[in-house]
Amino acid sequence: MPNPLIPTCADLAGDEDLDRFDDMVNPPGLTNHWATAQVDHDVLAVRSLNVPPISQGDSISGQLYLGGRLARSYGQPVRVRWRPDRVERRTTIEGWEIETVTVCPPGQPGVVVQAQVRNTGPARTLRLGVWLTSTVTRSGEAWLAAEPPQAVNTTTRTGARVVGTDQSAWSVQELVLPEGATLLDGGPRVVEAEVEVAAGGSVTWGYVHAIAATETEAGTAAEALVAGLDQAAAVSERTWNTKIAAMFDPDNEEFSGSLPVLDTSNEALRKLYWWGAVGVLWFRRDNPASVLGRTYDTLMPRYWQTTTFIWDYSLSSQVHALLDPAVMRRQLGHWVGLDIDSHFGTEWLTGGPVGYWYSVNHYAMTRLVRDYVAYTGDQTFLGEEHTTPDGVTRPMREHVRSWARAWHRIRSASGLADYGEIDNLLECVSSYVHEVASLNAANVWCLRTAARLAELDGDATEAAQLRTEADELVELVKELYIPGAGFFHARQPDGTLVPTRHCYDFATVGTTIADDLDPQVRAEMVDFFTSELQSPSWMRALSPHDADAGYSLRADHQWNGAYPAWPADAARAVIDLGRPDVVAQWLPGLARSTNQGPPGQAHFVEEAAESLNGGARKTPPQFPYLIDWSCSSAGSWVELVLSGIFGVQVDPSGAVSANPNLADVDPDAVLRGLRVAGVSYDVDAEAATRQ
Repeated sequence: MPNPLIPTCADLAGDEDLDRFDDMVNPPGLTNHWATAQVDHDVLAVRSLNVPPISQGDSISGQLYLGGRLARSYGQPVRVRWRPDRVERRTTIEGWEIETVTVCPPGQPGVVVQAQVRNTGPARTLRLGVWLTSTVTRSGEAWLAAEPPQAVNTTTRTGARVVGTDQSAWSVQELVLPEGATLLDGGPRVVEAEVEVAAGGSVTWGYVHAIAATETEAGTAAEALVAGLDQAAAVSERTWNTKIAAMFDPDNEEFSGSLPVLDTSNEALRKLYWWGAVGVLWFRRDNPASVLGRTYDTLMPRYWQTTTFIWDYSLSSQVHALLDPAVMRRQLGHWVGLDIDSHFGTEWLTGGPVGYWYSVNHYAMTRLVRDYVAYTGDQTFLGEEHTTPDGVTRPMREHVRSWARAWHRIRSASGLADYGEIDNLLECVSSYVHEVASLNAANVWCLRTAARLAELDGDATEAAQLRTEADELVELVKELYIPGAGFFHARQPDGTLVPTRHCYDFATVGTTIADDLDPQVRAEMVDFFTSELQSPSWMRALSPHDADAGYSLRADHQWNGAYPAWPADAARAVIDLGRPDVVAQWLPGLARSTNQGPPGQAHFVEEAAESLNGGARKTPPQFPYLIDWSCSSAGSWVELVLSGIFGVQVDPSGAVSANPNLADVDPDAVLRGLRVAGVSYDVDAEAATRQ
């Protein structure tokens, strides 16, 4: 008997979306934790099939031909729906009803599409085909660009099968014909066949695409995909349901930990919790080519595959600490061994650094270590020695203190840290540079976190010094506040104060130093949020009243939408600033935005794009938006439920307490099986109780 408190693929299915050919739709992605792919603006086509280190880049293949003509040229929209285990698409063209199911079969380096075509007209001949391309390659280097590698291929056709190669890797694609079909002559670009279909009759076709390092491996994989085509969707569903259930089972063999089960009658709360949990699972990568073992990617299916960004990983920190702490521990140790002052993450094909410095890194690393130690109870990790690239070997606790004071190196004359230029911060907000309130407030939090760890080590003197420094710094941060406005200045190198109406200040200040703010300031901040940032089903990262709102259309950090962690973190800030009632009223609208699969790298605010059944629409990938379909910071929604709604606090000592905010959400809600340091707790509207 299925447990109604544990989601299944059917429970997580998105709403059907209407894709009118390359409009403001970001087509859904698929993964089996090894291969990743994305469907395209077509009822059959697949793009971005990548199985690192083998890649097709961002090329599109499998475009449908119908009646000897590119199917999308008929101008008929395609209805699309995502589930974790599949993508379902359907359209009607010239009286042919076409329904497809696309799957990344478990354990296979490829993708399959099963297509059922029904004839709504008189008996007639169905001519159906696929337009194929191949850009497969195998890079011997790290994947350091946003787009995966691809190369010019030669292609050859044998029957309904087309093989492509650049001699470093191979792709095998095949049109799987229904019984009685006749294959038409042609080259490797378009493979077509004809079959007679009775009035009201149906025929089933297939398309498979496998990539591998050798022609033999690719061919063997393609044959397995063809053989398993009829059962691919059912097998994928069973596999995904098993993995999802394992997330909430403390005795599972899939992960090194587990998440608590949420028991609530509040549908919105339940949807958001599941959205965050499965959104992290989506990025699990069990690729034998990884030098780091299991990893969690940051974006998919189009950009930055193989890369884990420190910032995004930290935004799901609690989920990683609870669900897969063994992976988290290994990842943190690896990052310490690299120069976190010179990159934004690492890629797992080589383990090397990627990109330029993100100024959030010290805060992110402190948060990650703190959560790991608090939730696992693994105090030995703090004493474990790690060596930095410049040869400094010290225990992890001393690395934490170093990060807490790293801002000293970039302190300006004002006493605050200067966090650099646009690329070091939000990349698409030109005024959000230099002395920003967010990360300077985060420094206060880091100092206090380091102080608590020092205190637990018995070093009272160091703890007192760190706390004194934090208390002095917080006064300087508060000087950036604009009285009566609810938002902050960003101080420039010449001393100029630039008003910045950005949610990152709001969320970070609100979740790190809320108790240091005067009640009037807290109230003004919430008023600013509700009047300029919050929307019915999402939020604006930047207020449209801000002078920088015209700078960019990248919706993750601009006026036209928000990155997926920003609403969750903003909601936690609202709670910490004293207004949980605002969040309770917002939850139903936010839950409507869970209707398109895992959180996107950005969702549009309602004014920027028409909502999908009341949910904030995912932002598309093309210029000027440049947004991927999903993002691993989904775990921020779990933290909203755990730390925000249920008010769970886990001290680095392992002490667990709760100050729930359930009165306006669901007074009878319970978190069951929250495991801290091997001990299980249930959390309800009253307290956290050891089981």
